[in-house]
Amino acid sequence: MTTAEEPSWFGHPRGLTILFLTNMWEQFSYYGMRALLVYYMTKQLLMSQGSASLVYGAYTACAYFTPIVGGVIADRFLGKRNAILIGGSIMAAGHFMMASEALFYPALVTIAIGNGLFLPSLPSQIGDLYRPGDTRAGSAYNVYYVGVNIGGFLAPLICGTLGEVFGWHYGFGAAGIGMLGGLAIYIWGQRYLPSQAAAEPVATAQEPRAKFARNVVLVLLAIGLSVTVFRGAYEQVGNTLALWADVGVDRRVGSAVIPMTWFQSLNPLLVMVMTPPLLIWWRRRALAGVPERPARRMALGAAIVAGAYLMLAAVEAIGGPAHWLWLVLFFVVLTFGELHILPTGLGMFARLAPRGHGATTVAAWFLATFAGSLAAGVVGTLWTGTTHGGFFVILAAIAALAGIMLLMTQRFEEKTGVAKSD
Repeated sequence: MTTAEEPSWFGHPRGLTILFLTNMWEQFSYYGMRALLVYYMTKQLLMSQGSASLVYGAYTACAYFTPIVGGVIADRFLGKRNAILIGGSIMAAGHFMMASEALFYPALVTIAIGNGLFLPSLPSQIGDLYRPGDTRAGSAYNVYYVGVNIGGFLAPLICGTLGEVFGWHYGFGAAGIGMLGGLAIYIWGQRYLPSQAAAEPVATAQEPRAKFARNVVLVLLAIGLSVTVFRGAYEQVGNTLALWADVGVDRRVGSAVIPMTWFQSLNPLLVMVMTPPLLIWWRRRALAGVPERPARRMALGAAIVAGAYLMLAAVEAIGGPAHWLWLVLFFVVLTFGELHILPTGLGMFARLAPRGHGATTVAAWFLATFAGSLAAGVVGTLWTGTTHGGFFVILAAIAALAGIMLLMTQRFEEKTGVAKSD
């Protein structure tokens, strides 16, 4: 099933590099637009903070709801390759539509529809690159996650700067160009990817479409519910935390002022820096025979994120605008926790997918993101009615609750015997 024996990225098949780079530029387009969205609504469209938070939450939720339908369409009708090409083209059109204020809402809908076809189909191809039992398959999702964050790192610096300095529409246009770049890389790299039929057959005499085992469904459902709660706190990074960076943080460095959108590059930059040593650490533990359940790792990540928000609450208690270094430290702690939970959860959903249900199962992972983004939008409306310190305490409590739920899931994992450690 591997498309190339020759490694090209951290000892992985060449096809992973193609998926990595395609994903990187798609994420550049998504995070470039997202970095500007709340500021654009409150400063250009003159929306209230509460309305802007709800629109932001609804948009990010829809961007992760449409993959549920898109995954089924990819598995049963289009095939992964066609779904990526069609979805990416629709997304690019939506980003360019953002250049017009009159097309604001249609543009958001267009991007969400294209995302539905694109998002589940790309990571579901990772498993096709490896033979059964290949130990590299588990860490491939962490490597892939770095691609998400390279795009996320570049997006606020490029799209954010263009938007703040030259006009919001220039930033949105740059996001559309990034999406086109990702499509070009995917088309060029087809030689390194497994051939994709127009759609996977529902069943054949040799390889019938597998069914979901009850234990697998229960574990994935429990993980999904926990991640839904977690995202209610985590998704504030591009929402209320972005507003705090504007009004509650002293961003001066000498006579210069750090653009507010630049802080959103910290999280993806730190993912790139932290991922390699974390992978080495986890690999050494595995070789030493130390048991490590994925749900336990995810619970630790949720607890770390809760600690990051408690730190901000303590900073607010001191009073006055916070020094920008506190925001940097927050992102260091938040990212360390994120790396324990989000790529681990995505990897579980992809690896536990029955044959013939790859894109559909990955789409189910995005259902948790959809529900969590909706919750984050509602939680964000508390920003104006609560002190900033009190709001950060609420976010810490939400993340801690997710950690408790994941610990309970870990016990169920041990009982059912599914989802072994990488």
